[in-house]
Amino acid sequence: MLAYAARRLAAIPPTLFIIVTLAFVVVRAAPGGPFDAEQSLPPQVKANLERAYGLDQPFLVQYVHYLRAIAHGDFGPSLKYRDLSVGALIAQGLPVSLTLGLAALSVALALGVPLGIWAALRRGRAVDHGIMGLAVLGLVLPSFVTGPFLALVFGLGLRWLPVAGWQDGNPYYLVLPVITLSLPLVAYIARLIRSSLLEVLQSDFIRAAQARGLGRRRVILRHALPPALLPVVSYLGPATAFVVTGSLVVETVFGLPGTGRFLVEGAINRDYTLVMGMVIVYGLITLTCNLAADLVYGWLDPRVGHAS
Repeated sequence: MLAYAARRLAAIPPTLFIIVTLAFVVVRAAPGGPFDAEQSLPPQVKANLERAYGLDQPFLVQYVHYLRAIAHGDFGPSLKYRDLSVGALIAQGLPVSLTLGLAALSVALALGVPLGIWAALRRGRAVDHGIMGLAVLGLVLPSFVTGPFLALVFGLGLRWLPVAGWQDGNPYYLVLPVITLSLPLVAYIARLIRSSLLEVLQSDFIRAAQARGLGRRRVILRHALPPALLPVVSYLGPATAFVVTGSLVVETVFGLPGTGRFLVEGAINRDYTLVMGMVIVYGLITLTCNLAADLVYGWLDPRVGHAS
């Protein structure tokens, strides 16, 4: 298991290097520049700004300087938010995105796994059809539809919850965004655990456990559920990265000061350093989540570590 974890961990630096390189090339290859929108700038002032930020240097020189800077943890200054560094902007928005994403994932697991198990154990009955029908609805409805609908009903209509904004330490501002972000995850996890559990229940080792006279609850919880959770564990890596880094729509609908808006504004304004900083942070989060999912998968199924 340790060798398996070491191999997975060793793959992160080269993967991150490839991500940084590709992102640097794509961002710099996009048409326009960070100061093109400022039409009132005289050419000489624009040239001085580019010189001050090193944008007048050859491409390879800029690339090497950037790699050297991020190796020391310096993402550089923002080209648009000139009073703030990229690190300060990320530190400002990332806690909100992390809180929202991890809360949504927790809700998705707390609801999706039991609902999937319940549907599998009631296969073909009204409960099964009802849960799967709601799961399909949760998958097909996008966040920009469910978010405003929930805000309209529970915020403006019933006035139970705030519609938008953010206050540190006040969980009420998170309820509607978390529900909106977690609904597709609940649906997908419920469908995933249902199909996986139904497949495991048809296995020979389950029949053998039943033949030994073990109770139904023990057979399901001790023998059937651990292997049935393996597809869910595999899904948790990209799912965690998605809810943390892909909550742009939800953050926009509910006016949350997360990192998604910085990525969009940076791309629109050609803020090279801000976009690169966000890409690196998102890449690290994604790689870390996938590593954690691989390790949990290897712990649940030791054959993975021996085969890799």
